[in-house]
Amino acid sequence: QVQLVESGGGLVQAGGSLRISCAASGHTFSNSAMAWFRQAPGKEREFVARITWINTYYADSVKGRFSVSRDDAKNTVYLQMNSLKPEDTAVYYCAATTTVPGTFPLNWDYWGQGTQVTVSS
Repeated sequence: QVQLVESGGGLVQAGGSLRISCAASGHTFSNSAMAWFRQAPGKEREFVARITWINTYYADSVKGRFSVSRDDAKNTVYLQMNSLKPEDTAVYYCAATTTVPGTFPLNWDYWGQGTQVTVSS
């Protein structure tokens, strides 16, 4: 059974930074592409960033501010968020797949329960 558990969310002021984590278990982490999505109230879940074996890719809205990384020894993926804006407020979800890692939720096989990130103005 694949499990993804996010942590590290919280309340931060605009312009601040936060790092959230996703710990994976139950599958071969090093063979998986990992991604972060987010969902704000009343909005659809949207792609934030992904990391594969060879590269990273970001949504335009977070490019230059967010950075995704992974530690295969710890089966953990991170999202470092800098220069946070109120519009970054959302529940952030970790996702994993061993197939083609697209930017739509349906491309991803496994999901965590989410962690709330709130950015105050």
